[in-house]
Amino acid sequence: MNGDEHVRVLFDGGSWLEGPLWSGAWRSVLASDIPNDQVIRWDETTGTVGVWRAPAGHANGRTMDRSGRVITCEQGTRAVTRLEHDGTLTTLAEAWEGHRLNSPNDVVERSDGTVWFTDPSYGIDSDYEGHRGRSETDGCHVYRIDHDGVVVRVADDFTKPNGLAFSADERTLYVVDTTRKLLRSFEVDRAGNLSNPRDLATCDAGSFDGVRVDELGRLWVAAHDGIHVFDPDGTLLGKLLLPEICSNLTFGGPKRNVLYITASNLLLAIRLNLSGLHLSPYAAGRGPLMGPGLGSAHTPPAAGPMVDIP
Repeated sequence: MNGDEHVRVLFDGGSWLEGPLWSGAWRSVLASDIPNDQVIRWDETTGTVGVWRAPAGHANGRTMDRSGRVITCEQGTRAVTRLEHDGTLTTLAEAWEGHRLNSPNDVVERSDGTVWFTDPSYGIDSDYEGHRGRSETDGCHVYRIDHDGVVVRVADDFTKPNGLAFSADERTLYVVDTTRKLLRSFEVDRAGNLSNPRDLATCDAGSFDGVRVDELGRLWVAAHDGIHVFDPDGTLLGKLLLPEICSNLTFGGPKRNVLYITASNLLLAIRLNLSGLHLSPYAAGRGPLMGPGLGSAHTPPAAGPMVDIP
């Protein structure tokens, strides 16, 4: 990371921000404000923030598919949805073997078009991030949505599965187990089956949350004191210390060398000297953009320096 760079505050008006997603087509970042049941949009061109979708099903994590459509985990509706190019919503998953999902949390798409998501219980534990309700599954699991729409449980040995990401070759799936403070890895075969589970790292500051992979295969993981950076073998390389609890992150910008971060009520950004994996070849998005601009002037927060990452 360039030593002259500092963390910038893009927005400080949320309650609990999550699920940042960069759109190259919009030159914008989307982020969920879960308790306020809205999705905000920060516009890089104007520097303003507006409400992009409200109500939003207490949306949490999201990703962009290879056609530029936004796939979202909705804790309030207990579903995974896809925003089509015409602005309509398609429900991709809301049940597993006839049982309603708990509250989908984070989601990624594999290059074969299958959609993978985690399903902890945060959205049904209380009304703060969803709607209090009863779990209809036998726990909190990781799932895959196949091309025919069938929802397959791929991992069932989690307490609260949370952030997830694939390695560049998609032979490894990384999944956070927040309650157990673990970053875990699995081998993935061509059919999408998981094997050889490993506990890569244990969080030394609160718990882990979201996770992303950079161009060199290193793991950037949200934690209570900021972002922890690991080698693929779980060796801690450094930390980006933040003033608030970090929930999630995404690489963005034309070169994918800007790290956009959600941390408590804040949407943050910092420019890096490396790039993140480019997950969607189109990096595009379409759909209705609505709501007034809510932008205002901000000053950078006091944040600690990053430990050198080789």
